[in-house]
Amino acid sequence: MKTTYPKVSVIILNWNGWEDTIECLESLYQIDYPKYDVVLIDNDSKDDSIQNIRDYSAGKIKPESQFYTYNPDNKPVKIVEYTKEEPENHIKQDRLDEYRKLQSDRKLILIKNNENYGFAEGNNIGIRYALKTLHPDYILLLNNDTVVEQHFLSELVKTGETHDKIAVIGPKTYFYNFDGKDDIVWSVGGTVNLSRYPGYHVIDLDDNLITGKNSIMEVDWISGAVMLIKTDMLPPKLLNSDFFFGCEDVDLCIEIGNKGFKMITDLKSIVWHKAGVSKSKVKFRGISKEIKTNLKFMKIHEKNYRLHLPIYMLQVIYRYSSMLIKKIARDIKNSAS
Repeated sequence: MKTTYPKVSVIILNWNGWEDTIECLESLYQIDYPKYDVVLIDNDSKDDSIQNIRDYSAGKIKPESQFYTYNPDNKPVKIVEYTKEEPENHIKQDRLDEYRKLQSDRKLILIKNNENYGFAEGNNIGIRYALKTLHPDYILLLNNDTVVEQHFLSELVKTGETHDKIAVIGPKTYFYNFDGKDDIVWSVGGTVNLSRYPGYHVIDLDDNLITGKNSIMEVDWISGAVMLIKTDMLPPKLLNSDFFFGCEDVDLCIEIGNKGFKMITDLKSIVWHKAGVSKSKVKFRGISKEIKTNLKFMKIHEKNYRLHLPIYMLQVIYRYSSMLIKKIARDIKNSAS
């Protein structure tokens, strides 16, 4: 790694998930990359997330994880707090004077939204703040239900710096398994296939690719769970806020790819993801929004989408019927125990 490090702004979205968020933050504050800012956006949580994040930053809450040992030496972490309107309208630079002097693992920007803006617009609020105030070379979207390995960001940036055509870089992401196993791959990016619902899927890895010498893969899209983006390749609209929950990452990568830039997975960069945690909070209305989002995605990217609608809808019925059956089976099992 060269001695002049590109600056990275890490955007994390929290909604009623402070326990996951502080585990994520603690792992992030232990990475070996020296030049990053963390911008945490709270999407109007109702579970005391704000106060618990403050308490973690003060060293009053010590998150535990199977992937790291808690570090008390960088506490307290200084928080600069904003309401949504403050960074959107006018930023008081003097509030950042002390903040700028601190090391990356000693500071946090917290933006408190007054409503749930969804994944895309929630992240956009953080991205706009970072671009206006922090002026990063890269934006890293990071789900709050992830835990990162110490070298993950160094590897991603190193790969991004190898070629001007590389726009988006992602890691090898494992399932976060609560039984301590960490060798089940969740995602290494994906391909786009608009003849299937929802039009994209994650690439399957075989053992040779996981353990092979070639650590770089070109893909169609990188999951928004962990996505490093060069700021000068971001589209003006950023993430498409018409997508409330899902498809934003694929849509963004398609738009960037159409301009001739590349999406790359670096298999040396490691992250663990509690896949499904965010969606488990979503009730029927959320599922309805997810279906509408996927249909909107199809309409934008597939000219003949109406021809595929019967197959799409059958797959929707199958998918959510399976989810419902599994939920009922779990409820029966829990009630019997």
